[in-house]
Amino acid sequence: MSVWVVAPAPFKGALPAAAAARAIGAGIRLADAGAEIRPVPVADGGEGTLDALVAAAGGRRRDVTAADPLGRPVTAAVGELPGQVAVVELALASGYERLADHERDPERTTTRGTGELIRAALDLGARRIIVGLGGSATTDGGLGLAAALGVRALDADGRVLEGRGADMSRVASLDLRGRDPRLDDAVVQVACDVANPFHGPDGAAHVYGPQKGATPDAVARLDAGLASLAGVIRAATGIDLQAVAGAGAAGGAAGGLLALIGAELTPGAPLVLDAVGLARHLEGATCCVTGEGRLDATSLAGKAPAAVAAACATAGVPCVALCGEVGLGPGAVRRAGFTAALAIGRGIRTRDEALAATEVDLASTAAAVAAIHGARAD
Repeated sequence: MSVWVVAPAPFKGALPAAAAARAIGAGIRLADAGAEIRPVPVADGGEGTLDALVAAAGGRRRDVTAADPLGRPVTAAVGELPGQVAVVELALASGYERLADHERDPERTTTRGTGELIRAALDLGARRIIVGLGGSATTDGGLGLAAALGVRALDADGRVLEGRGADMSRVASLDLRGRDPRLDDAVVQVACDVANPFHGPDGAAHVYGPQKGATPDAVARLDAGLASLAGVIRAATGIDLQAVAGAGAAGGAAGGLLALIGAELTPGAPLVLDAVGLARHLEGATCCVTGEGRLDATSLAGKAPAAVAAACATAGVPCVALCGEVGLGPGAVRRAGFTAALAIGRGIRTRDEALAATEVDLASTAAAVAAIHGARAD
């Protein structure tokens, strides 16, 4: 009997990872009715991290009220896992999908809602909190989330600042005395898959600010604000965020979490793959199928499918990637550890048509892969 590990990441705009895994598994069974399917939806700290970890651990989603990037109350989720572990996904409260296009302005937005989700996780008794950072609408250096956890940012006149992007340049001092004491007894792990510094040409504002709605002038102001905030943080904590690779992730939220909340930054994909037990599922497997919306050079810089391929190489299991698009040549695909990478699209379609057909295309391509594997085995 063949054993297939099905470990896709989310197909952005089309399918969450769990639905993609179901489609792939159904396709494999079309060609191999007796196959054992081991679904292991994965993520890398961005979209789908909470769902992947909840599904893998048999946890549950807990809905809570938190602020969106403009401070409006919304319903978001915290993942509650066995063993006093919780999962927080920044995008669920502070993500760009919470905003209409005309509302996107990182000088006005805040990560306060993410801090409220972390506080809700502490209320649930969590002693370990995993924070995924992908999809942020913010560039506030983590001021907003820190404010929700009791850290006060003060201007030169001693007034408390809200913690929006435009506030960073106004921070004169930080008062850490009111920080939630429960954080001292909790481990906060930040799933971070980028190496951008806190500020500068490769920092949070310059690299990610424009896609969040920042004009060139706003990017310059935000970068100056991050540099100023880094100096205040260094004076208050002794931590030089500019020396920390990845501190610029999610508009500097990674740096704020590290310096003001006491979090540790860790590569997102390995963290998730370890949590879902991928290595255990690969034991005795015939083949592994992973995938995402587009496989390209950015996928090789810490994204989930590349991490799956690396785990498969260690386990000696062939790994096939099924993707909406493949932007890598055959040599790059093989060097990344994939046996093959296949685009699932069929014919000429619009983007919307391709997204709508993702589930069917995944199933049919997976069926073809399983049929070819079966023919080779015979």
